[in-house]
Amino acid sequence: MAEQHHGPDGTALDEVVTFTSELIRIDTTNRGGGDCRERPAAEYVAERLADAGIEPTLLERAPGRTNVVARIPGTDPTADALLVHGHLDVVPAEPADWTVHPFSGEVSDGIVWGRGAVDMKNMDAMVLAVVRSWARQGLRPRRDIVLAYTADEEASAEDGSGFLADRHAALFEGCTEGISESGAFSFHPDPATRLYPIAAGERGTAWVKLTARGRAGHGSKVNTANAVTRLASAVARIGAHEWPVRITPTVRAALTRLASLYGIDADLDAPEFDADRLLEKLGPAAALVEPTLRNSTNPTMLDAGYKVNVIPGQAVAYIDGRMVPGGEEEFAETMDLLTGPDVDWEFHHREVPLEAPVDSPTFARLRAAVEHFDPDGHVIPFSMSGGTDAKQFSRLGITGYGFSPLRLPPGLDYGALFHGVDERVPVDALHFGVRVLDHYLRDA
Repeated sequence: MAEQHHGPDGTALDEVVTFTSELIRIDTTNRGGGDCRERPAAEYVAERLADAGIEPTLLERAPGRTNVVARIPGTDPTADALLVHGHLDVVPAEPADWTVHPFSGEVSDGIVWGRGAVDMKNMDAMVLAVVRSWARQGLRPRRDIVLAYTADEEASAEDGSGFLADRHAALFEGCTEGISESGAFSFHPDPATRLYPIAAGERGTAWVKLTARGRAGHGSKVNTANAVTRLASAVARIGAHEWPVRITPTVRAALTRLASLYGIDADLDAPEFDADRLLEKLGPAAALVEPTLRNSTNPTMLDAGYKVNVIPGQAVAYIDGRMVPGGEEEFAETMDLLTGPDVDWEFHHREVPLEAPVDSPTFARLRAAVEHFDPDGHVIPFSMSGGTDAKQFSRLGITGYGFSPLRLPPGLDYGALFHGVDERVPVDALHFGVRVLDHYLRDA
């Protein structure tokens, strides 16, 4: 089959643009706390799968929070199945801040604009275009491919991948590996170099709630047990804390590959090795590694008081914490120290860090698929600073890689477009992604 196939048909290249644009027009803004409705986008996807002879299953934990799962049988029934997943929800966008309306799905001058163009309705559309192309050409992949279009990734995933993993594990029977967002996009650290970071790890999520308690009273009185003061001191300590370097296997592979590419002599095992110094030598390429060298804690929300002349008895703050693989115990111990005796802390939301092997046959095939269409590109393993639905699917024993291929033009800061203003993706990049995904998925 592979020898006779010449890639996705022309219709697929047209459809990926149409699907990306039309999915963007379906407003699936996830404001958290259950305030989202993915069902219209899920029905859009399900209709196009069914039209290609692929039977979709729609599943909800809560009304309107719809997920779509479908299985494409492979030609080798003895092979493990592969999960390909993408989320349908997006983060909020303020139209006044944008050049075009964030839910217009406008296509102009070879660019598709709108919320979700990057995160991640582009990948949703690419996968949809690929499998429909197979149906038109009468093709099947080597192994079963399970497609999952999920709800709620931009919040807790409780209505999405968490719900699917916990309540519908049978739909993912045989899946040992998965691919999804945030990897294999071209990154240009300089005009002469094109890197393709493929994600083989994620830091764990550690959203923390701080609660300070004190003595309520009049704002004009002396109060040495002020809850706001206690909270502010703890927040300041947490925000200023310098976490130590913890080099995980994926980050080690990334640093080694980058150092070799730039001709830098770096012995990561030497007692005097200075990771931050190596990052300085790597220049802009260091951006692929810097966020994942350490645990991190960023204060993000404060809540205290109800009147200016009343000292409240309680004050609350939230911290966006992230944990490198193997860094969970250090995170908890450090939070105990930084909060001190007057402030309690607890996990508001927690998910595990992930690590996937970079010396696996799967990673080699992912690299080969990119290099087939861009021989001058350099594939780099990397770890994501944040997280994806791969965390929830890991409960089923599925090893996840970030692989949503795009060849982007120099000067387009793709990373800044995630949750950013004027989110957009070039049409040529979508075409590249369809070709790479088709090449990889058929014979994965």
